[in-house]
Amino acid sequence: MGSAGFAVPSLEQLVESEYDVTEVVCQPDKPAGRGRKITACPVAEYAREQKLPLFQPVSLKGHEAFERIEYLAPDLIVVVAYGKLLPIEILGIPHLGCINLHASLLPKYRGAAPINWAIINGEEETGVTTMYMNEGMDEGDVLLARPVAIDELDNAMEVEERLEQLGAHLLIETIKDLEEGELKGMPQADALATYAPILSKKDGLIDWSQSARAISNRVRGLVPWPVAHTHVEGKLLKLFDVHAGNEPCSEEPGTVIRSDDHLAIATGEGVIYPIEVQIEGKKRMKCEDMMRGHSIKVGTRLT
Repeated sequence: MGSAGFAVPSLEQLVESEYDVTEVVCQPDKPAGRGRKITACPVAEYAREQKLPLFQPVSLKGHEAFERIEYLAPDLIVVVAYGKLLPIEILGIPHLGCINLHASLLPKYRGAAPINWAIINGEEETGVTTMYMNEGMDEGDVLLARPVAIDELDNAMEVEERLEQLGAHLLIETIKDLEEGELKGMPQADALATYAPILSKKDGLIDWSQSARAISNRVRGLVPWPVAHTHVEGKLLKLFDVHAGNEPCSEEPGTVIRSDDHLAIATGEGVIYPIEVQIEGKKRMKCEDMMRGHSIKVGTRLT
């Protein structure tokens, strides 16, 4: 069971292993993009390419999903970035249980966007965890975990690429250990739990009173969506990459303090130098290219 691109390497590993993938369950095809064209999720695309049995229920609640999965009689259900909680009836079907691969070191960053929030919060380490599933959100007993360092220049896409590959291998290791009876779940320390709620566009609005480092973390954590953004002279300005300078600055946060071939913006502590941007009505480009066609004067306030 999986939907997002993060789940594809895990499915690939399962297909290439000695295990039999009896069915792939993922989210239904949905309208996407400006044209609202009906689009399959990455897992559905891969399943169709591989001619794997595919089930795309709108809901896992009710008789249809339960009866179909019960009929398959799976030994194990594997869940990776599916996007839905499993009802207790389905959790009880496989005799080896249901396991989940999650992109954090649980119990930290339970929830929908663990990679993004780890970067936004300035974490220096994250990882992948396999766990038994229960009715809660990422609350089950931990099976295996592997840490990964977050470099100060990493964005969410780069960290995700590393974690999805590491996670796929960890998943196979977990299944083999379960099959051999060598693995026992360990309860999570709920008191240490933190959460990573689903992202929304409002999470991208930059608060210039924050430090340059905090703003840089938000920029890196919100690539490719919803993208950190601000407003300059009434136009939306998206920031895809920035450099955080720690030099002292006395100007009001959000004030442009340099505007030539580069741009520098005062923050609550330090200075932000945009590297890759997109101003409303234009394509994504290097900041110096934008500045050649869109002059932003020193003293301009970004909001």
